[in-house]
Amino acid sequence: MTEEAESAEIPMDKLARVYRKIRDEKQRLSREYEGKIAELEGKLDQLKIAMKDQMLRLGTTSMRTNSGTVSLAKHTKYSTNDWDSFKQFIMEHDAVDLLEKRVAQINMATFLEENPGVVPPGLNSLTEYSISVRKPSN
Repeated sequence: MTEEAESAEIPMDKLARVYRKIRDEKQRLSREYEGKIAELEGKLDQLKIAMKDQMLRLGTTSMRTNSGTVSLAKHTKYSTNDWDSFKQFIMEHDAVDLLEKRVAQINMATFLEENPGVVPPGLNSLTEYSISVRKPSN
């Protein structure tokens, strides 16, 4: 007997009940795990700040200790709060390479719906089905 035939014999109510029970336990464990991880991340952040402050005060970017080498690196992140002006700047300076390469998912879906038969070259798509089970309303 195939797996599909076996699952078809189990009442849908039971499948949904077991699904919800497992999902709820998974969520409980995730919350517990996330709480412990957040606590550890907070402690690590405090230690990073203390190390950064000492290294800045000493004017060094690397420090070797018996417990490991501590390195200080400077990273700058860029963003914009005015996309219209930023887009105009990109076009004026022919600087498309200032943008990251990824497809805007909702915009592409809308474009394809509004332009049937028009598909950009090199476009890949992946469609998957998903199942959701909600608690019954009482």
